[in-house]
Amino acid sequence: MPKGEQAVVRISKRVTVDELRKKACEVFDLVPDEVCIWDYYGRTKHALMDNLEKTLDDANIQMDQDILVEVTTDANGSLDGACMSSIQEDYFGSTSTYLMTDASKSGCLNENLASLCYGSRSYSSSLMQSQYLRSSSGDLDNVPGTVGMTTRGSPSGLTGLLNLGNTCFMNSAVQCLVHTPEFARYFREDYHCEINWHNPLGMVGELALAFGELLRKLWAPSRTPVSPRPFKTKLSRFAPQFSGYNQHDSQELLAFLLDGLHEDLNRVKHRPYLKSKDAEGRSDEEVADEYWANHIARNDSIIVDVCQGQYKSTLVCPVCGKVSVTFDPFMYLSLPLQFASTRSMTVVVFTCDGSAPPIPYTVSVPKQGRCRDLIQALSNACSLRNEERLLIAEIRSHRIHLILEDPVLQLSTIKDDDHLAVYRLPRLEKRASYVQFVHRREDLDLGNNSSSTSWKPYGVPLLAQISRNETVTGSDIHEMARKMLVPMFRNHVAQHSAVQSSLSTRTQSYHTDSSKFQLQLIDDSNTVIEQTDYAIRVPQSSVATVIFVNWSKLDLKKLNTNHLEHLPEVFKYAPPAKRTRGEPLSLYACLDAFLREEPLVPEEMWYCPRCKEQRQASKKLDLWRLPEVLVIHLKRFSFRYLSVKLMSCMLLAIIMAAWRVGIILLT
Repeated sequence: MPKGEQAVVRISKRVTVDELRKKACEVFDLVPDEVCIWDYYGRTKHALMDNLEKTLDDANIQMDQDILVEVTTDANGSLDGACMSSIQEDYFGSTSTYLMTDASKSGCLNENLASLCYGSRSYSSSLMQSQYLRSSSGDLDNVPGTVGMTTRGSPSGLTGLLNLGNTCFMNSAVQCLVHTPEFARYFREDYHCEINWHNPLGMVGELALAFGELLRKLWAPSRTPVSPRPFKTKLSRFAPQFSGYNQHDSQELLAFLLDGLHEDLNRVKHRPYLKSKDAEGRSDEEVADEYWANHIARNDSIIVDVCQGQYKSTLVCPVCGKVSVTFDPFMYLSLPLQFASTRSMTVVVFTCDGSAPPIPYTVSVPKQGRCRDLIQALSNACSLRNEERLLIAEIRSHRIHLILEDPVLQLSTIKDDDHLAVYRLPRLEKRASYVQFVHRREDLDLGNNSSSTSWKPYGVPLLAQISRNETVTGSDIHEMARKMLVPMFRNHVAQHSAVQSSLSTRTQSYHTDSSKFQLQLIDDSNTVIEQTDYAIRVPQSSVATVIFVNWSKLDLKKLNTNHLEHLPEVFKYAPPAKRTRGEPLSLYACLDAFLREEPLVPEEMWYCPRCKEQRQASKKLDLWRLPEVLVIHLKRFSFRYLSVKLMSCMLLAIIMAAWRVGIILLT
């Protein structure tokens, strides 16, 4: 049998070991009784496959697993040698078989030795036309990276990494970089001349050398999986957080690896101290180029060449309007996943003049919108008049916890399980002070031979406003309460639904019922507010003054308490199985959400050089300069109620789109 002969056959994984042995003998003209088959996984004799009745599937033959076909005797009756093969299923539950013969460098194998190899799907089309194909093969021993097995016809760069135990987070990040064409070319050439051996911020070149060695192994023409243990050992030495075999975040590892490789390969040996100048009316192009030149003067490596881009960051002071523009480098983008561009919010609108009962409204607002968007949506829903305005309040423990007056406040600060009340108020020319009417119901405590009455907060508070510096009497306070309570009396609800009577008629209806019970108002010092003309001081503050409305059990029965008791959540959270499918997700939507203008969080206040104070400025990011390879980290986790990992199938569209344009995605 000629040295280096190869053949490819098609065989099912449901055939027996005996049929596989006979097929090998048929192709290589061997005698079946002189051939035995070994499980040769990892190029080690694991077990003799002597149960010839077993199928390949039952024998646990895995895809790309090596099989050793051993010729037991030669003319002298001695052991002759061995050969190897690998196995892989095709689409039809069959197995493609690749056969070859080869002689080892040591000369212990001769032309009686055959190699049986289950090849990849790339052979399937030709195999369906012929049972086997013979061709000659050159000596494979001189091919770098081959460790005793054939790689003829196999493209480089298809080698996998062994999982050392929960190291898939590292393997995925490494494979992303290894298969980036720019890095593959760079580390397969002589990159040693660019190693910065004396960079105090680097790893003395050790990380770059370890990564380069791993990349070369993965690009060697071999199908044997590579163990990344030496690389991981070196990585753990400089980043102890990745030591051991626990799960870690792939993006965190990639960020460390990119930064470490940059420092090890930084071409700048002595970094100059540079300070960027103020824009002073110059064009953005000129300022951006200056920032980038200063950055390159201190940071110049293959990582910068391939992966680093530049932001344009714009800060605007909310007080004086000072605008600050800077241009900063970035290594990767961390994008939030925006599965829906809108958000459904449910609130209850209360009128402060008694013109209508409380009405719940559900509106759609931009998911990254602000309070002004919610106010606009509610204004349209409730047909708000020009002389009216809406005031949003967060309700906690039956009291107003916070008045949301800032129109640019982000709606993301309002949680789905919050309770909001919106008050419909008249527009005032002057700044207003607020009076909050908190309901309390009678609670009778029956003790040992005694009883006591206490008052517990109840329902949703009502809100009235007065102009600051306006004199308010006890009678005025009572009149405010009466107006707001009119729509809630049971005998009034039918009247209101049948005909829109005037406010005076409704007030008169209230007075008719007032003889049946006594409205009791108490201030925060527990003093009864009488219906007198004596002035009552209302503090000039945006915080609402609290007045308690005490209800006896008998009086409370005369109210339609549904309007007061049941304030809905902003959004009722539904179980995952009942959620409707959201809008299609695109990478552009994620990028748009990332670049949207938003105020800084209080922990990251900006020092305004004009105000000389820390300000919660609004910040807007723009992508000014894009790298050759854009690294994007998709934030796949949501932390509302429970930590929810977003389904991988929901990301398939944007991952495929990114792959087509050369974007590295980490999720």
